[in-house]
Amino acid sequence: MWIVGFLLVLGPLVTVHELGHYLVGRWFGVKADAFSIGFGKELTGWTDRRGTRWKLATIPLGGYVQFKGDMNPASMPNPDAPIEFDTFQCKPLWQRALIVLAGPMTNLLVAVAIFASFNFAYGKVEAHNEIGSFAEVSAARDAGLREGDLIKAIDSEKIEDFADIGPMVMMYPGREVEITFERGGVEQVLPVVIGESIESDRFGNESRIGRLGVYSQEPEFVPVGPVESVTLAFDQSIGLMEMMVTGIKQIIIGDRSIKELGGPIKIAKYSGEQMSLGPLALVSFAALISINLAFINLLPIPALDGGHLAFYAAEAVRRKPVGPRGQEWAYRTGVALVLMLMVVVTVNDIVSLPIFGS
Repeated sequence: MWIVGFLLVLGPLVTVHELGHYLVGRWFGVKADAFSIGFGKELTGWTDRRGTRWKLATIPLGGYVQFKGDMNPASMPNPDAPIEFDTFQCKPLWQRALIVLAGPMTNLLVAVAIFASFNFAYGKVEAHNEIGSFAEVSAARDAGLREGDLIKAIDSEKIEDFADIGPMVMMYPGREVEITFERGGVEQVLPVVIGESIESDRFGNESRIGRLGVYSQEPEFVPVGPVESVTLAFDQSIGLMEMMVTGIKQIIIGDRSIKELGGPIKIAKYSGEQMSLGPLALVSFAALISINLAFINLLPIPALDGGHLAFYAAEAVRRKPVGPRGQEWAYRTGVALVLMLMVVVTVNDIVSLPIFGS
């Protein structure tokens, strides 16, 4: 179940990511030598009439497009490549940047398309920002808030709908915030320490999140049109990426444990679990993973798309490319960082498996 779910989720997402690179490269006249799903030894493949080798490789943890003029799958420039119009390195800086950016942007657009489809089919949830009731354990109630209070802002960030509260709270357990609320027509401000909750889903997966312990009045589903469904989908996708950025920052400064990072084994586990809940749950999970792929690939680490974009930014400032020696050391460092991260998340994944539970 895990393997099937993993392949159903990651396989198509990696494919569309690499297709983004390939199609924009083709648009700008760059020849692709190889299009690979997976790394390592080729399992099967074919060569098309343009000379591109399309292949499936043994390690299904990503993929790559190797354009003409690339030294290797990491797209390091080959200094010995002939100067020809259809090589990647001969294209203008802005075209190279768009080719690199196309992969993560395709993943983002896939997530937007999924969320927009759900929004259009089911509508959006609207709930008034008035406190309807409290949870059994409630940091808000303990701080002095009451049923019927209208939450207006959290740390001066305006609250227009009850759904606005979640993103300002979930990632910040233990943080003190100032809640602006209205009671009896009078606006007041109250400091509240966000509660910490370790919550489990039906499969026993635990997550550490912040909770105020408040519930809204009865929410309602409101139909949305095609334009609003897409706009809302972009907001949802950007909101998820902002939460990812927050999570990485918290791990770096020590507010969260590095053990919360997950890798391919955990993706496989979650994929199988979501598949058991039905196709809608699996597609929704695929949207989340697609955003993760876009986010990770945009990190400024050499060997990832974000690393290439960082080189192009330096080239734009310097008016000339970074030297071959500097690029080589940067790529070696980037590959080392990626491998180190893979080791860490794989260890986390293995330790979190049920066989290691108490």
